[in-house]
Amino acid sequence: MLVLPKQLTQIEATACLTLLRQGLQAEMGPEVVVDASALGHFDSAALAVLLEFRRNSIAAGKHFKVSGLPTRLGNLATLYGVGELLGT
Repeated sequence: MLVLPKQLTQIEATACLTLLRQGLQAEMGPEVVVDASALGHFDSAALAVLLEFRRNSIAAGKHFKVSGLPTRLGNLATLYGVGELLGT
C-alpha cells in the first residue's frame, strides 16, 4: 500500500507523484492501493496526482484503488466529474 502525505497541494504534487511512481515499481501484486486517509490539507492538485497515478497504474497492468479518501476530496472529484475514476 502506498500512502499519501498529510499535505498535497500544487507545491508537493510533482514530488508526491514521483514517490508514487517509485512505489508502483515495488508493488508486486495485481493491485495498487493508495491510502489517502492522512490527507488533511490539499487542493485540486491532489486529484491531478491521483488521476495521473491511476493512469500509470493501469499502464503497468495493475488495478488501481484509493482507500481513505477524505470526504471533501471525494466531493471535489464528484464535482469535477471524475469521482467514479477514484471510486467515489
